[in-house]
Amino acid sequence: MNTLRHILNLALTAAIAVAAASCSTTKRLGADDVLYTGVKKIDITTYDKQRIAPGVQSDVKSAVNVAPNNSLISPYLRYPFPLGLWVYNNWSNPPSGFKHWLYEKLVAEPVLISDVRPEVRTEMIDQILDNNGYFRGHASYELVKGKNPKKASILYRVSTGPVYPIDSIEMLPDTCRLYHLIDSVAKRGTYLRPGSRYCTDSLSAERVRITNALRNRGYYFFRPEYIEYLADSTITPGRIALRMEVANNVPDIALRPYKTGSIVTIVNRNLGGGYADTTMTRRGMLVQMSPSRLRKGLIPGCIAFREGRTFSVRDMDRTQTRLSQLGIFNGIEINVYPDTTKRSTLNVEINCTFDAPLEASLEVNATSKSNSYLGPGLMFGLTNRNLFGGGEQLSLNLTGSYEWQTGRERRSVFNSYEVGLTGTLSFPRLLAPKFIPRSRRDVNWTRISLNVDLLNRPHYFRMAQFNTSISYDWRVNRYISNTLTPFKLTYTKLLNSTEEFDSIMNENKAIAESFKSQFIPQLQYSFTYDRAIDPNNLINWSFTVQEAGNLFWSIYEICGKKGEKTLFGTPFSQFIKGQTQLVYNRRLTGDHWLVSRVAVGAAHAYGNATTVPYSEQFYVGGANSIRAFTVRSVGPGSYRVPENLINGYFDQTGTFKFEFNVEYRFPIFGPLHGAVFFDSGNVWLLKEDPLRPGGKLKGSTFLRDLATGTGAGLRLDIGMLVVRGDLGVGIHLPYDTGKRGYYNMTSFKNSLAFHLAIGYPF
Repeated sequence: MNTLRHILNLALTAAIAVAAASCSTTKRLGADDVLYTGVKKIDITTYDKQRIAPGVQSDVKSAVNVAPNNSLISPYLRYPFPLGLWVYNNWSNPPSGFKHWLYEKLVAEPVLISDVRPEVRTEMIDQILDNNGYFRGHASYELVKGKNPKKASILYRVSTGPVYPIDSIEMLPDTCRLYHLIDSVAKRGTYLRPGSRYCTDSLSAERVRITNALRNRGYYFFRPEYIEYLADSTITPGRIALRMEVANNVPDIALRPYKTGSIVTIVNRNLGGGYADTTMTRRGMLVQMSPSRLRKGLIPGCIAFREGRTFSVRDMDRTQTRLSQLGIFNGIEINVYPDTTKRSTLNVEINCTFDAPLEASLEVNATSKSNSYLGPGLMFGLTNRNLFGGGEQLSLNLTGSYEWQTGRERRSVFNSYEVGLTGTLSFPRLLAPKFIPRSRRDVNWTRISLNVDLLNRPHYFRMAQFNTSISYDWRVNRYISNTLTPFKLTYTKLLNSTEEFDSIMNENKAIAESFKSQFIPQLQYSFTYDRAIDPNNLINWSFTVQEAGNLFWSIYEICGKKGEKTLFGTPFSQFIKGQTQLVYNRRLTGDHWLVSRVAVGAAHAYGNATTVPYSEQFYVGGANSIRAFTVRSVGPGSYRVPENLINGYFDQTGTFKFEFNVEYRFPIFGPLHGAVFFDSGNVWLLKEDPLRPGGKLKGSTFLRDLATGTGAGLRLDIGMLVVRGDLGVGIHLPYDTGKRGYYNMTSFKNSLAFHLAIGYPF
């Protein structure tokens, strides 16, 4: 009874608090106290209607971003019911008991104008303007009060004045090698030139850039603060004369270049101890604490230092990266110290500690797939990090998941489960011909894998899939990565099917052909170009091309085999498939981004096959595609599924795909972000199918066949995980819905689709 009474008291108290939320929120304020209700506006006026420099506006907003009580969007919008303030002003705080606990949970102390200190904020804005070349700029503020004089918001007024550009730059005198290098690096930059806007952040960035270049040319002990700038605005009014200098207090060790001396690598056991086994290698001395398993050539292949060569910090970074990429060490430390017997020489000591050779993992998570399936997943993994002593990794993963489909047209009985077992053996080197170009900056990998997977769609079928493959992953440079799979063999077998599924297959032999048991021998190549052009522009371009069955078909043809060709008594598929995707990210301001994507794909079956396997065909719709429609609910082309087959999803695939997406992403509060988007696309058939009229790709109907939708979403981005919810609104369906005009959705309600997913859509 006491517990029930407490619950009733809690509910009653909360109800009273909400009802009384309109009561005074300034009752306990002092005579001179004023409650801060947020920023009314930031009024920025530029000189002669000039555009404000990039980043300055966001810096100003950050300087005044103080959240008021019950903030919704700081510092502009508040929740309508300030419960915490009402409790502070109208409740007493009992010393103990339930009411004391409730008070502490609900109360919020008022944020006062005196806490915000707007006079300090305006000084901060003045400093921001000075740092960005607006030396005549000024900021002021005004308290805006309403009916209650104890409450006020703040109106900030900012006048930037004219911007001061750099008029002239005086470099260092060319009296020594160091000064010559500094001048040379500075001149190759894009900022230190007449006409550039004076900006302390840009000057600091130039110091860092110059210092990094020097440290890669032997000046290991040089630091950015050793470069100084003198600015004079009196020589030419409204412009800055700039002079670069080297500080007077620079230590002697920072003024001379160094060469690499001795290189010693110490490999420690995971449990410590052992005895030292010393070997001289082409990359210095290797000290291995034995007993431990390590191939002698593994470590030298990761060391970028060369004895006698100019010391470079870049070599330190490359060595650290390569050793880390092996995945066999839990600690890597590189120490550099001057050689006491040789002038201007740095000795290198590398300490590595083995990680535990075996690792077991158990993960319970939520999985989200590109086909809009979401559900709990379980994975048990076992990994041997150093199987043969050369960094080889053997991993075994047992996975299981239960999934249901998100979106308006989901079907409760269309849930599925999947179990799979995958074994992968990875080598940290390319077991491939030497003619394949590769970068020595990164560790390249050879992977051999075996997989068995069972997929159960209880309303339709149960299918098993087996595959084995060998692939190579390597980088040409820091922007380009490649994956070549010279051999992949997949075997799919339809174990059983329901009467409903069989009836669907009987109505369309082409679709049934794509589901038949078959071998898929493939060769595949993937290319990815990922680069940040600058902090505001990011680009990612990838393409994949794959073929299946051509090698086996050619062998059979040479041997005179005609007709359908088989592998182990089962027909094998023969097709070619390619797809490409371009994603462009453009920063608008602060953390506001405009992200767009274009994706195109095509597949064609020939020779030993009449259709592309179902698993290799394209589809649209879903959480990562056209979000106004459920996966496989649109297409191919203007084909409309008969009423009795809606939610079957088997015939709404194609052999050509086009998608276009654009999304505006913006912050809301803390880890909560928002987005508005527009999606368009469809799939088509490259071959005519009489049972799917309107499905073939035609230039005359291409634009009309594009399904389009818009919508908005929320993202909870906590770093390691992004949980995303998108509400899509259909605009146009490619088939006749009975409605005239481009907007042809049957009703607004039927045009909605909600998707819950993990990660960003692209």
